[in-house]
Amino acid sequence: MINVLIVDDHAIVRQGLKQILADIPDMEVFGEAGSGDEALKFIRDEGWDIMLLDIAMPGKNVMELIKLAKQQSPHLPILILSMYPEDQYAIRMLRAGADGYLTKESALSNW
Repeated sequence: MINVLIVDDHAIVRQGLKQILADIPDMEVFGEAGSGDEALKFIRDEGWDIMLLDIAMPGKNVMELIKLAKQQSPHLPILILSMYPEDQYAIRMLRAGADGYLTKESALSNW
C-alpha cells in the first residue's frame, strides 16, 4: 500500500485528491494538512510514502517543508501541485528537492 500525504490549503482540493486516490486500489491517504505548520507533524512521521504538496500555503514556507521532508526521509518523493505555471516555479522547486512539478490545470490531462 502506498500512503499519500496531501498538503494543500484548499479543503476542496484535498477532498478531490482523496476521491481520486480512493479509486486506486494500492493507494490510500495517510494524512492531510491545510497549512505548512500542520504538515510539519506529518513530515516528521515516517508513515507516508509520497507527498502531494501545494506551492502556496499559510504557515511554514514550501521550500522549508521540502528541505525538512528530505532531511527526514530523503528517499521519499515529493510532487508539487501548483496553480502557478511551470516556467515560473518548477526549476526552483526541483532545485529545492522536489521530485516533480505538476500544474493543477494540467493535472487531469496527465492522469
